[in-house]
Amino acid sequence: MVTPGVESYIRQKFAEHAGLSEDQLFVDDVTLAAVIGRSPRMTNSIDLMEAFARTANALRKDYGVRVRLPALPLDTPVSTVLKVFIEEFERQKKEAAA
Repeated sequence: MVTPGVESYIRQKFAEHAGLSEDQLFVDDVTLAAVIGRSPRMTNSIDLMEAFARTANALRKDYGVRVRLPALPLDTPVSTVLKVFIEEFERQKKEAAA
């Protein structure tokens, strides 16, 4: 079961760190490469990884769950990244509770 509000939280935080609106990120299966191209704060994949790290740090701070994403190719849709983020959050939350 997905923790209520986590998906919205992740979407909001990643959009904030990318400098884009949620609509710009989470429609039409935008790829990570397109996010870099659209974002006023990103020039390369390092900036993208930094945005993910900041989102993960916010999750740790506000929910007490440490999330680590696997390496993902730049042709990965953001919707897939969101799914992986949520799955990893739930997995880590369950492990921490055990």
